[in-house]
Amino acid sequence: MNLSRLAKASSAVAATRSRRAKVRLLAQCLLELPTPDIACGASYLTGELPQGRIGLGPSIVRAVRSEPASRTELTVSQTHAALQDIANTRGAGARDRRRRLLASLLSAADDPTQDFLRRLILGELRQGALSGLMTEAIAEAAGQPIAAVRKAVMFSGDLPRVAEQAILAGGTGLARFGFELFRPLQAMLAQPADSPGAALSRLGEASLEYKLDGARVQIHKLDDEVRVFSRQLNEVTASVPEIVERVRSLPAGSLVLDGEVLALDGHGRPLPFQVTMQRFGRRQNVAEMRQRLPLTAVFFDCLYREGEDLIESAARDRRGVLQQLLPADALVPGICTGREDEADAFLDRALAAGHEGIMAKSPLSAYQAGARGADWLKIKPVQTLDLVVLAAEWGSGRREGRLSNLHLGARDPASNAFAMLGKTFKGLTDAMLDWQTQELLQREIGREGQVVHVRPELVVEIAYRDLQRSSQYPCGMALRFARVKRYRSDKTAAQADTLQAVRGLFEERLQGGRS
Repeated sequence: MNLSRLAKASSAVAATRSRRAKVRLLAQCLLELPTPDIACGASYLTGELPQGRIGLGPSIVRAVRSEPASRTELTVSQTHAALQDIANTRGAGARDRRRRLLASLLSAADDPTQDFLRRLILGELRQGALSGLMTEAIAEAAGQPIAAVRKAVMFSGDLPRVAEQAILAGGTGLARFGFELFRPLQAMLAQPADSPGAALSRLGEASLEYKLDGARVQIHKLDDEVRVFSRQLNEVTASVPEIVERVRSLPAGSLVLDGEVLALDGHGRPLPFQVTMQRFGRRQNVAEMRQRLPLTAVFFDCLYREGEDLIESAARDRRGVLQQLLPADALVPGICTGREDEADAFLDRALAAGHEGIMAKSPLSAYQAGARGADWLKIKPVQTLDLVVLAAEWGSGRREGRLSNLHLGARDPASNAFAMLGKTFKGLTDAMLDWQTQELLQREIGREGQVVHVRPELVVEIAYRDLQRSSQYPCGMALRFARVKRYRSDKTAAQADTLQAVRGLFEERLQGGRS
């Protein structure tokens, strides 16, 4: 298939507001792809390169100019091969060789297809075709239930491969994707809630657990083999030998656990997140650091036990499995209640123990890998949101020469964009200012006066006092007294809090008469 067909489909998807129409356009394009191009085409239509980063930054992509072809004969497979050549280019002179390869690739494309390619390479293909939308399109193209496609994507973590199997082999192809030890699942995530009472009003009776401020881990065990994966699904086994030893000693022959790793002080209280991250993921001097800063793992979910997949089991049943498997000190403390006074008291105990809040979970909920579903809610006394930096302004005074005032956005899955919620320069230390200036300039996509616009990639945890009505921003809401708490290097922009979750908090405050 010519790449221009994908470029036209992408443009058509971006031009329509109807989710249903977007799905139809994507499904039609998927069905037109020849067999060798299905996986690659599905990847391109979600705005992602199969190779990931290929060593081409904005400065090169925007600087390389090629006379567009009068018509595009460039195929999807040719494009994939050319981009793979660019990704494989290493060593002295690699930058110039990548530039020449890109110029050659662009010269084979007409103007609209060149634009599509540039935005695809830079991760700026804002067309509304997020993975959730593409999942629906795969289901329609293959004539399969959406639930079956979602499950296959959840187990495989490979949407393009699922598209290929679903279209070529239907239900039989989807059935090939199952739970596989040592292939980690994406973590289930939580939406924010304003208070224990608000959480109970949404869930009814809920399973409450301490919310720990550590490093999220998923641990797989088969007999004596144990592997540890981070929130980003990177293997960190070598960095946490004490955790490996602890899980290896458990009696179960096969196991997948979801939990948190954190550093504790001499009294068993959690140390700050930044201290935990000094150990977590470290590859050098691990033995020495283990002596200085040992880590502890505690768990709140079990996804697999002795050959049995527990993903679709009720949360309370999975908790019961944990209680059978683990000693009390390896379990996140929890209770089940529908009473607000008991939930408030539980929150007080969590805070007194040094933790940042509590989680409220529906006892009947399945494990929704990769989803920020309404079945898990997080409650913190100082409300925080994980937002994405959209732009920053050059500072003045002692901040002159550094990017300071951050423009903050919540993720809007419906439009595959980010909704502006406010700005803040508060809470930034000198070290953070230096770091963010360097990182943001590497992601620059344009300037407007003192404002530097950036690719929406960096996630920052923002503490705030309230949400208020605002006519300044299209979403109609704005943060009050926002302050930077920390950057979340363990999260991607796709894991930031959603506009819908923020609007839910805002509406809760309206009902409570606080906005």
